[in-house]
Amino acid sequence: MQGNVDKTGLRTASRAKGLALPPCDTSVDWLHRAHREQLALCNELEEVADSLPTNINKQKCIYAAKALIPLIKGVHHYEETILFPWLEASALRSSAMSDTLNRLRFEHCEDECFAEELTDALLKLGSGAEVNMEAVGYMLRGFFEGLRRHIAFEREHILTQIDSHHTA
Repeated sequence: MQGNVDKTGLRTASRAKGLALPPCDTSVDWLHRAHREQLALCNELEEVADSLPTNINKQKCIYAAKALIPLIKGVHHYEETILFPWLEASALRSSAMSDTLNRLRFEHCEDECFAEELTDALLKLGSGAEVNMEAVGYMLRGFFEGLRRHIAFEREHILTQIDSHHTA
């Protein structure tokens, strides 16, 4: 399947006749790769949290701040414009799937708002500005723990459904 590289560096699925192509192996691979990239960022954020308050790697803070919003928004855009519409129109459609997708959309909104606040805090940390270290540590841990739970939920409730559908 052809695709374009988006601003996050991940390959977006192509479209045919204005409709999202079903998540074939390439799209599922894309989602697995997106999850790995998000989890790698979570690991970086955890290292920043563990370094507080005295061993802060300012360069890591700036890198994480610059990567956070584009990665999160890019993955959410893919899921909400390609994957979720396909799931809603597919044989996997059910009231449980609809509830699951609504939950994930809500979490996306929360994660994006939280990512914006966290980006500001990381940029301050990276520049050496005064910040409340306890609050920043709390923000970091809340974000990466929530994102890890979100990914685990997607793997359990979305990817397992797709995998079982493709093998059926």
